[in-house]
Amino acid sequence: MSPADLVLTRSGLRFMGRRFPCSIGKGGVTRVKREGDGATPSGVLRITGMLFRPDRLCRPTSWATPIGPHDLWSDDAGDPRYNQLVRAPYTGSHERLRRADPLYDLVLLTDWNWPNARAGDGSAIFLHQWRRPGYPTEGCIAFSRQDLHWIAARIEPGTRIIVPGRQES
Repeated sequence: MSPADLVLTRSGLRFMGRRFPCSIGKGGVTRVKREGDGATPSGVLRITGMLFRPDRLCRPTSWATPIGPHDLWSDDAGDPRYNQLVRAPYTGSHERLRRADPLYDLVLLTDWNWPNARAGDGSAIFLHQWRRPGYPTEGCIAFSRQDLHWIAARIEPGTRIIVPGRQES
């Protein structure tokens, strides 16, 4: 492991010599991820992109992409665009990226089940802002706004996220 890796532990996420409190999926960590199970997948994921709300934030990095009003993320396992950014109008099951709350003001995308998604193996495993400390996600890893922004300013595409099958201390 490198200090530039994000490593999930029982006491938070380690990165660059710091430990950040975070929330994970309400289903805990799993080795066998399925769509809708609410679990965070174990393994080594990589950062593939960054999205941000340009009406709420300045561009956090040169490689961040603005979230538009019609941007969605497909969680429709029966659609060829499953686990991809899609645009409205879109009739398949999806998650709206431009939310009323601040959870997706800044989103770090991962390569979980991407780019060649296997139907039903889970979608939209992001790093994003939490609702509040300790409140679980649907499988993502979530942080305070301040910590998420600190991390986002220091990562690059390809940064590894290590999620042990059993969380370390």
